[in-house]
Amino acid sequence: MTSTAKPPASGAREAHPDHLGHVIFITAAAAMGGFLFGYDSSVINGAVEAIRDRYDIGSGTLAQVIAIALIGCAIGAATAGRIADRIGRIRCMQIAAVLFTVSAVGSALPFALWDLAMWRVVGGFAIGMASVIGPAYIAEVAPAAYRGRLGSFQQAAIVVGIAVSQLVNWAILNMADGDQRGEIGGLEAWQWMLGVMVIPAVLYGLLSFAIPESPRFLISVGRKDRAKEVLSEVEGKGVDLDARVLEIENAMRREHKSTFRDLLGSRFGFLPIVWVGIGLSVFQQLVGINVAFYYSSTLWQSVGINPSSSFFYSFTTSIINIIGTVIAMILVDRVGRRPLALVGSAGMAIALALEAWAFSADLVDGKLPETQGVVALVAAHLFVLFFALSWGVVVWVFLGEMFPNRIRAAALGVAASAQWIANWAITASFPSLADWNLSGTYIIYTVFAVLSIPFVLKYVKETKGKALEEMG
Repeated sequence: MTSTAKPPASGAREAHPDHLGHVIFITAAAAMGGFLFGYDSSVINGAVEAIRDRYDIGSGTLAQVIAIALIGCAIGAATAGRIADRIGRIRCMQIAAVLFTVSAVGSALPFALWDLAMWRVVGGFAIGMASVIGPAYIAEVAPAAYRGRLGSFQQAAIVVGIAVSQLVNWAILNMADGDQRGEIGGLEAWQWMLGVMVIPAVLYGLLSFAIPESPRFLISVGRKDRAKEVLSEVEGKGVDLDARVLEIENAMRREHKSTFRDLLGSRFGFLPIVWVGIGLSVFQQLVGINVAFYYSSTLWQSVGINPSSSFFYSFTTSIINIIGTVIAMILVDRVGRRPLALVGSAGMAIALALEAWAFSADLVDGKLPETQGVVALVAAHLFVLFFALSWGVVVWVFLGEMFPNRIRAAALGVAASAQWIANWAITASFPSLADWNLSGTYIIYTVFAVLSIPFVLKYVKETKGKALEEMG
């Protein structure tokens, strides 16, 4: 549903920044948290079988070690909004950068399985913070005319992080002659895979010192002059800065620091808009997208593909993910958020159904029959493509835009936390479900993709072209 509301008096939505390149730099720097989000989330894909072998554990225990990071993600997402309202968005980014760095070192040099799990929780907390702070910060600094495209930088950074992690994993595996436990410089290959994240983590921390604080936060702490400077940087010199500050102040007077209590409603616990945000977050995960990024190497090996090829297919899937994300970035402000979500849901449902059919075949000499093998590979790539050009981007854009100002930070935190809990449920259950029935598992994901269509049609409203102050 397209907004017919009048634009704000300041004309902010039509503003064309004099220094759009600078705005893009600010957005890209903030989205570096998304890069680490993607990198840290998917790098474990290359270490799964090595961890299973080194610690001699079964599918259930392995799943918990892989999925436990998502508990940290949920906690980080739930608390980041309140931390950001108290100390600022930039300080939150810097805390996340430190946690990413510590997690990378600890995960690469574990003493035992328990502390590997602990370091994954630390990294998960940082991912959760990044999942909230990135979209919120970008939504607050981006001019409305560009907000959809700039908001999609977060997802673009995530998918680039995923792709880079798979490329690094593949390169390290080849250096170790195809052995995930092969030794390189005194450490096993999988340890290098997890430790390389130190480099982007430190870069993220350094970049956080080069970008300005959010104008809304600056106004909230009485720093109006600095807020005007930032608004001038991001919205252009032709904008009436006094009017923009007044507009933001008026919006802030109608709100207060959001808390969990503000999200409560008379029906089913939460306000309806909060449930919509939770629904978007949960459906994004219940289609099984992160199976493709946490377990794809293991999945392909389970149907007879050798480790080197399975790592390569994980990388090609990541490239498809980037292509889909670029398509979404081009279209999100042109066709809107809802149409992309609906197209993506339909495409994912078809691709997942094809995967379910392919995996229903009996293995021949430990491999899928040729026809089913080709269908499985093509459908897996199509599934990721349709996810990336739709739900992968639009959910983050929706969550940054859809909530009224008075509850935005807290509601975004709850929605992102729900996303991580759903992610955990899928990640923790996949190895056991795959052992039970791989085809049946993909049928479950197909059902969720189908159900997401009536959910969007009935409950999700278009946010394209609306100013943040109009949400309510």
